[in-house]
Amino acid sequence: MNTVSLKKGFSTFDLKILGITLMFIDHIHQMFYPFGAPDWLDWFGRPVATLFFFISVVGFSHTHDKKKYMQRLYFSMVLMAFFTYFLGNIVHYDEAVLINNIFRDLFIGTVMMYAIDLFTDGKNTGSWKKILTSIFLFILPILLSLFIPLLFSSPVIVQNKIVFMLITSFLPALLLAENNFMVLLIPLLYLARNHRSIQCIIISIVAGIYFFLGTTQWIMIFSVIPILLYNGQKGKGMKYFFYIFYPAHIALLYLLSAFLYKY
Repeated sequence: MNTVSLKKGFSTFDLKILGITLMFIDHIHQMFYPFGAPDWLDWFGRPVATLFFFISVVGFSHTHDKKKYMQRLYFSMVLMAFFTYFLGNIVHYDEAVLINNIFRDLFIGTVMMYAIDLFTDGKNTGSWKKILTSIFLFILPILLSLFIPLLFSSPVIVQNKIVFMLITSFLPALLLAENNFMVLLIPLLYLARNHRSIQCIIISIVAGIYFFLGTTQWIMIFSVIPILLYNGQKGKGMKYFFYIFYPAHIALLYLLSAFLYKY
């Protein structure tokens, strides 16, 4: 009889469940802030991005088709942008602002991880074409961010909501990412993917920076605990669960808040 030995600790699936649970609590604060939801609910969400960044590094490291992995995230990024735009314009509930699109953060992160792989391949094979392409890909989300001030300063684009929505939906710019420059944590974690202790040190340093800046984002340091307990196993399946749960729970909380506020 075949037996399967399970390592103690958290699997990738466990980390995802922990992440979406904390995220759900955080989004309760976001959507029910008009009703006086306490600010401490927001604290639960501070480690979430770091957890998903770590999961993204693990997923990208082990996927058999990295380009397909990136395409799936980009497609999700665009769909999520469309979804929140039309949901907000249909419901017209401005008390809760829909700015959620973690898929953009994760896609930008995969572009940078892909660039790191391409640079390594170019260096090993002596291909300057791959090296230069990898450098361009890595800085592309930063370069695209240079266009954001121009977009917001152009009355023609800002006043035309459809054009503005289309441009921002398809643009993987770092400044448009939900977590902005914190997304740079993804390539840093990827570079240290074979050294868990170094990954946790990097997270701790970033958390320390936020602490001295006086923001609650320093609470991200608690993500180090489940990351240290990660056992390297995939765990249960449910490959597309998060892709469905993420927009679904945001829509549910947003619609519930809008209904209670209006009626």
